[in-house]
Amino acid sequence: MYDCILVPTDGSREVERALEYAVEFARLHDATIRALYVVNAAGYGGLPMEAALEGVSDALHQEGQAAVGRVEDLAPATVTVEPTVLEGAPSRVIIEEADAAECDLIVMGTHSRGGIDRLLLGSVTERVVRRASVPVLTVHVDPDDLDDRSEEPWLTAE
Repeated sequence: MYDCILVPTDGSREVERALEYAVEFARLHDATIRALYVVNAAGYGGLPMEAALEGVSDALHQEGQAAVGRVEDLAPATVTVEPTVLEGAPSRVIIEEADAAECDLIVMGTHSRGGIDRLLLGSVTERVVRRASVPVLTVHVDPDDLDDRSEEPWLTAE
């Protein structure tokens, strides 16, 4: 049923919670995980110097490589991970990549942001849920929950 599972990551520890679900689906369906980091070009577009832009872009791409590398490191050897770093508006790139890579499922975390923050910042997850052409599994991510769990217990079950 699932051959390709897209897992967007921002490199945070909270994303690992969503990865747990993606790994389990990948194991059950012998699917590939496509780890995606999106460099949000709009985030540094207002900087004045071209040289500074290049430096920021390089740093963000390196951060992206580290984030998708972390997904590769955390996934068990029995699950294939394809790391991908792309640039653009996160929700748009996630949706386009799911279509381009012919992914059957998107698994992503929801940060516990609410109130005025959510209204001002928008929600990448919400936009993906509303616009994706494939199912989206959202995993509630609360940093406080991560402290109560043992160190990556799901990685040891092969």
